Amino acid sequence: MTALHWKLVVDATDPHAQAAFWAAALAYHEEDHGPLVSRLLDAGAVPAEATLTVRDRLAWRDLAAVRHPDEPFDPATDTGLGRRILFQRVPEPKAGKNRLHLDLHPPAGTRAAEVDRLTGLGAKVVREVAEAGGAWTVMRDPEGNEFCVH
Repeated sequence: MTALHWKLVVDATDPHAQAAFWAAALAYHEEDHGPLVSRLLDAGAVPAEATLTVRDRLAWRDLAAVRHPDEPFDPATDTGLGRRILFQRVPEPKAGKNRLHLDLHPPAGTRAAEVDRLTGLGAKVVREVAEAGGAWTVMRDPEGNEFCVH
C-alpha cells in the first residue's frame, strides 16, 4: 500500500486569524488562495459570499491554510502538497479538551524563549510540566486549542 497524503484540519471561529498565528508560530507559509478565488469568481463558479478580503488579498471566507515552506505546492493555487494545516470556520466555539494536539520541538535549551515568543503571538501558558520522562509547557493558541512546547 502507498502511504496516504493527509492534512490536519482544525475547526476555528476565525480561520484567517488562526492561520496567521500558526504560520508565525511554526515559520510556515500562509497560503494565498487569492488568484484561485479570483479565477473562480470571474468564471461564476463561486458566489462572492464565499469570499472575503484578508490583509488586502482575496480569500475563502471559511477556509485558510498554512504549509511547510520546504514542501511541494501547486503554484496555480498555492495549495500545499505536503505538511499542511487547514483551518475551517465552524459556528460554535471550542468546547472541552483537544483529542489531538501539536507538540513543538524548538532547539535544545530554547524552550523558555520559544514560549515567550509564542506568548507574544497570542498564545497562553496553561501549565509547566516536569516529569521523569521530560519537561514541557502546555499552551493554548488564540482560540483555546492546546499544544505543547518541549
